[in-house]
This record gives sequence, C-alpha cells and structure tokens, in this order.
Amino acid sequence: MSWRIPLADVEMGEAERQAADRVLRSGWLSMAGETEAFEHSLADRFGVRHAFAVSNATAALHLALAALGIKAGDQVAVPSLTFVASANAILYTGAEPVFVDIEGPDDLTISPSDLERRLTPRTRAVIVMHYAGYVCDMPAIIQVARRRGLGVVEDAAHALGAQREGRNAGAFGDAACFSFFANKNLTTGEGGAIVTDRDDLAERVRLMRSHGMTTLTWDRWKGHAHSYDVVELGYNYRFDELRAAIGHAQLGRLDETNERRRQIVERYRRRLGDVPGVRVPFARHPGTSAHYIFPVLLPDAETRRQVIEALSAEGIQTSIHYPPIHRFTYYRWRFPSAGQDLKLTEGVADRELTLPLYPSLRNDEVDAVVDELKRALSRAA
Repeated sequence: MSWRIPLADVEMGEAERQAADRVLRSGWLSMAGETEAFEHSLADRFGVRHAFAVSNATAALHLALAALGIKAGDQVAVPSLTFVASANAILYTGAEPVFVDIEGPDDLTISPSDLERRLTPRTRAVIVMHYAGYVCDMPAIIQVARRRGLGVVEDAAHALGAQREGRNAGAFGDAACFSFFANKNLTTGEGGAIVTDRDDLAERVRLMRSHGMTTLTWDRWKGHAHSYDVVELGYNYRFDELRAAIGHAQLGRLDETNERRRQIVERYRRRLGDVPGVRVPFARHPGTSAHYIFPVLLPDAETRRQVIEALSAEGIQTSIHYPPIHRFTYYRWRFPSAGQDLKLTEGVADRELTLPLYPSLRNDEVDAVVDELKRALSRAA
C-alpha cells in the first residue's frame, strides 16, 4: 500500500546522483578507488585505523567473529532484543549464541551485569547492539570483557554518528559493524562496513573479504601484482564502486541528517510526555544518539495490536523492533533453553512499537502520528 506517513524514507540528492554518474562513466564498477576513498573517510569519521566496506552488515558481523577466531564449540553472548542477523552470524562460525537480557524498559541495550552472569568457560566473545542509536554502557562491557578475556564486537547498525563519553560508536570494541541498508542513517541500498583499530584483525578481514586472495583485480589492474595466492578461507563479501560513491556522498551530510532526526525525536518526546499509557525509553541516556528509530512502550500486547491496526487504517506505518531472537521457531528448536530468564526482554518485546522517523518527516506529520496514537489508545482503553 501507499503510506501517508511511512516508517522510514530514503533521501537521495544531486550529490548522490553525480557520484553514481561518475562511477558509470568510469567504466569500473567492482571494488576499487571509490571504495578505498569511502573506507578512508569512514575510518577518519569514526576515529579508527581501519575500515572495510562489505556487502552487508551481516557479512561484517561474520567477518568480525571469524577474524577473532570464533569457531565450533565456542559461545558468543548476544542480546536477544536485536535483529536476527546478530545471532545468525554466530552460527555461521559454528559457535553457539548465549542470549543476554537488556538493562530495562528505559534502556533497551544489553545489560553488563546480566552479561557477566551468563558467561561460561566456553564464552569467547560478546556482540553488543547499540539499540535505536543509543550506545551501550561500553565502559562496563569492556571491563567485563577484559576481565574474562572476551572479544568485543559492536553491532553498530543503528548507531552511525552516535557517541558516548566522547567516543564514537564503533571505536570501543575489537571490531564494529555498520549497516548501509535502505532505511539506515547512511544508505547505499545494501552494504555495510567493519571497522577496527587492531592491525591483526584488519589483515584477516582484508583477506577473508575476498576469497582469501593476497591481491585483488584492482591491484593487478594498477600493476601492483600479476598473480595472487589464496592464504585463508575467504568469502565473497566485496563492496562495489556504485555503492561506495553513493555512501561517500551520504557520509558528507550524516551530521546534518542526524541533527534533523534529533529534532524529530525531541518533538515526539514533548508531545508524548503526558500521554497516558506511553513510555518513551532512553529519556536520560548519556551521550549522543544517532536516533535511528523511535521506540515507545505501550501497556500490553493487545493494546499494541489495536494501535498498529488503527494507525495503519490512517495510513501511518509502524513496526516492531524486535521480536526476540530466542522466540523464533528455528532458535527455539535449535537452542530450547537459550531464552531462559529473559524477563526484561520479554516484557519490553510484547509492548514495543516503533513510530515513523526519517529526516524529511515534517513537524505536522509528527503531530499527526501522535494525535492518531492518542486516539487509538483512548479507543483501546
């Protein structure tokens, strides 16, 4: 259907069109100079030594874990309240996910204390997820990880441009993974990136991204090599020049679009502050959010169902972020006890509703969403 107010929207301007045209005129579409320039800018923007553009964020998560040496028999801690890709990437390595609870209804990120409680001698790493663009309590998580010898991977798909304690999301862990999917703060349609300060991880990612080959087609075209060796089990997780050029153009206005997202969230918060039955998480969260999505908590699952239907009837699209991974059919079958005692996650997941949020969302449209939400809640009461 055609939504009056969609959940998310994509903005492409003249800079993106010119960037794409430049690549098409060059005649070189596979990973090359545009990708290298984009990667350098990503590394500079997020304050890390290395950045690698890859085919999607799931590939980035897989590469990060593989580069850390995660293998069959290992365990990796991960929140259940995240997109399923976080757990799927663990399975790709042969390891097993250990689901961790969230901080609570006012902070939907992973709980450092619950993380430590669930660690076993087999736990080798933790994936944290900066939910909605709010950076997790990384100082506490890093303390737990260093004390227990764990690798730390930041799933920063929501957090392009977010900060905490003066550090960028993506600059805390051993590696971090970003998404450039169509609804993200920076989009190339599909795509992602992995960033790291560790030279050893960077070298492994560099090899594994493209079949474990020591040189690429672009290197050979430039005359830097005439052949190649394969020294690692690798994958085809390469990026391409079109997406790199578009992403580079989008990166140039990330601060501007994130600021507009912040303004929209502030308007939502003001309008919803006195609405009975609506709880807005992250009201006092430290740091600077990327404001990727705007989640609210409703009284219960039945109220949420009624509100979703009422808003949909008015042409307003909403979503749920996320159905907990441990409840999915595949994960219940594969790991039947993995979701035990996730009371905070389950309590939030039954009530969470995501409202529209994107930079071109107008103030009158925000007001319309809130007004329709209030009407729907009064009918559901």
